[in-house]
Amino acid sequence: MTEVTKEQVLETLKTVRGPDLEHNIVELGMVSDVFISDGKVYFSITVPAERAKELEPLRQAAERVIKEMPGVKGALVALTADKKAASASAPAARPAAASHAGHDHHGHSHSHAPQAQQPRSGKIGVPGIGAIIAVASGKGGVGKSTTAVNLALGLLANGLKVGILDADIYGPSMPRLLKISGRPTQLDGRIINPMENYGLKVMSMGFLVDEETAMIWRGPMVQSALMQMLREVAWGDLDVLVVDMPPGTGDAQLTMAQQVPLAGAVIVSTPQDLALIDARKGLNMFRKVEVPVLGIVENMSYFIAPDTGTRYDIFGHGGARKEAERIGVPFLGEVPLTMNIRETSDAGTPLVASEPNGIVAGIYKEIAAKVWAEVGGQPQRAAPAIVFE
Repeated sequence: MTEVTKEQVLETLKTVRGPDLEHNIVELGMVSDVFISDGKVYFSITVPAERAKELEPLRQAAERVIKEMPGVKGALVALTADKKAASASAPAARPAAASHAGHDHHGHSHSHAPQAQQPRSGKIGVPGIGAIIAVASGKGGVGKSTTAVNLALGLLANGLKVGILDADIYGPSMPRLLKISGRPTQLDGRIINPMENYGLKVMSMGFLVDEETAMIWRGPMVQSALMQMLREVAWGDLDVLVVDMPPGTGDAQLTMAQQVPLAGAVIVSTPQDLALIDARKGLNMFRKVEVPVLGIVENMSYFIAPDTGTRYDIFGHGGARKEAERIGVPFLGEVPLTMNIRETSDAGTPLVASEPNGIVAGIYKEIAAKVWAEVGGQPQRAAPAIVFE
């Protein structure tokens, strides 16, 4: 079967008329970068936020013509709102944070489900999910994803219904950390079933694109993919959704912080000063967008020798605790570096699941209890709703 090219996709999209009914969506500059993987075509169409619902038929038309192309196995087309969308002969969108907040990012209305109450911030909640918690770090390599997985399992062990969203579009790690392979199934329309293991419902770009695939998406596509993985997945009723954020403070982090009603953020750091300086950047970003910081976790706090059980403070110790005290946020706990944590992470058998009665699992459960106490157990909302074919 011949491999379909970006040029062919764009040529086909020229048959789809834009909102002005005179020019096509390619001429109007509404089509994002086109990404093709394994015969599946991914792109977004930029429209003014206030016209998203009205222009849903435009998205459907674009998706239909691409699916009909020879060599195409499936297509994912999303609507994304952007300030530049004024070229689509409509009033200019309001500034990004405000315009995205008041509208579903893709123009889909889920009339079958009661609408989640809109918080005063203007951010729209996800039906069925009581609280959304971000796990973030200012830099990579501090064990953030391992912490996110074990925190989610700690919340689960403490009696809550839990899901985890892998928001790292460029380097998804949940398939490996939770030992999940294969592709998700889809329900009617554009809704996708999350994957599941150890009692956690899980969604990750790693389930949709091959591990070796280089993701070269730009800002609007990253935003669009994140919002779809959040809002168009059949999460069901969850007490809490843990979001494993990408490291740093880029597009994905800002999208989540500005558009999603986060109950709070957990910052993961190591004891070293350098990591703490980076952690401060992440912490300040959440403060600027008025997301509560639930606390700091000091990961790799100390090393426990596997043969003797002796403790060594090889990375220094207590830096995160001091920093938490200095800036006035809760200190959630110290997680040691043990051979078990590394081995179980690599094997996809997280410690809280594989050694639930162990010392480290106990630490994660305590951290989970503190996080949930900070959140205060928010009310649940009714059930929600991506279709990657």
